[in-house]
Amino acid sequence: MQRTRLSTLIDDLGDQLSLWLINPWRRVSLVLISLLLGYFFAVSLAAIAGQAAVQDTVVSAFLVLVAELASWLVYSRRWRDPALVKTVPKPIWLDCINSFKIGAIYALSVEAFKLGS
Repeated sequence: MQRTRLSTLIDDLGDQLSLWLINPWRRVSLVLISLLLGYFFAVSLAAIAGQAAVQDTVVSAFLVLVAELASWLVYSRRWRDPALVKTVPKPIWLDCINSFKIGAIYALSVEAFKLGS
């Protein structure tokens, strides 16, 4: 690939972002924002999908599939270095996906308790 100004700019922005995310408080804030976004997404999805009550099984099957794929991706063994038998630090986007999934599952559980009472 050629080194154009655009590719250089994107590489520099990626490097600056990775340096910015070294601070643990910034990582925690991004994970917390992902958790809250997952909660918001699930509550809004439950409200939208519950109105028509036609696609409930399709939406629930899709949500289970997405949650299982996210769990498989986050908790797979490929983030371990087999030669050193130690864990390699996970990228921040994996932590954000996992916290989004946890927030969504928590919100759907709360919605189920609200509907059951």
